Amino acid sequence: MITVEAAAAGEQTVSGTVVPFREVALTAQIGGRVTLVAGAEGDFFDRDEVLVAISDERLVAQRQQALAEMRSAEAAMREAQMQYGREVASPRARNIGQMPGMGMPAMFDQFFTRPMGAMAGMGDPAVDRHADLYSRYIGIDQAASRWKEARSRLEEIDSAIRDTRSVAPSSGLIMRKHVEEGDTVQPGQPLVSFGHVEVLRVEADIPARLVARLRVGDMVRVTLDVSKTEVDARVAQIFPIADPQRHTVTVKFDLPRGVPGGPGMYADVHIPGTDTTPGLVRIPLSAIIPGGALPRVAVVEADGTARVRMVRLGSVQGDMVTVLTGLEAGERILDSPYATIRSGERVDSAA
Repeated sequence: MITVEAAAAGEQTVSGTVVPFREVALTAQIGGRVTLVAGAEGDFFDRDEVLVAISDERLVAQRQQALAEMRSAEAAMREAQMQYGREVASPRARNIGQMPGMGMPAMFDQFFTRPMGAMAGMGDPAVDRHADLYSRYIGIDQAASRWKEARSRLEEIDSAIRDTRSVAPSSGLIMRKHVEEGDTVQPGQPLVSFGHVEVLRVEADIPARLVARLRVGDMVRVTLDVSKTEVDARVAQIFPIADPQRHTVTVKFDLPRGVPGGPGMYADVHIPGTDTTPGLVRIPLSAIIPGGALPRVAVVEADGTARVRMVRLGSVQGDMVTVLTGLEAGERILDSPYATIRSGERVDSAA
């Protein structure tokens, strides 16, 4: 008869995948035909290098039109400013008497029209001058408004032209291409996936029961698939939510710079052990009742009788096996039960 003890938790190995430190998906900001895809998967690019270009002929034509509108507005504004300055400096320049061939009309205006208008209260030179100045000022303001409108349109077009170029956000590799030259794309459509690979990470789905052993900043041992290289990786991120189907938690580990290999490669993450694992016990293989479709043990009750109980077994190490469910530490079981033992039988304490 033996007493069940809690299992010592050894190092656990979980498979993972090498991933870029950061991966971004570049999408089309404007619709059109793809005119350039700068490279293939795995090609390296420096920051701000063009990765994908979309046709911009229509936008270039619109830009030329906006520039022409700006030049026209500038000319109109200069003309309005000149007319305003002329009105300020020479308010009587518009007097018809100073125009060639207008001597008699001017004389008639001076001796008859203006005096009669003044007598009737129908004319005020000061008001007329103010109206003329205001009219010239309005001309300047309207021309300036047209120039600002054309300028805003030009800036909008320049922004759209910049959106036809997708550039590398940092130095790194093209991870995946989603388009080819000649394809027609719509706004929001993926173009390429780009990864920053100067620093690599390992991403692994860790069983929820093992995540409690990890803390951000901890160092763990990682074995890379390249020549079985072993390195120490830092726990960088532990996702807060577990997968409800697989009951795993995604954990990311930062690899040191200069490690061999690249994204997509296989890696083993070695989760360190603890003194004991709650809920797990280990028993000798000899304590399993021989025969039967499911593993069973004979638990010795306090009154000296046997109670046959089904258990769920885990990993085997030597002549010991881990029991995942069905037994608790401190319970007593028979070390070598016979195949026909039944619940309720009295057992010898020496069995």
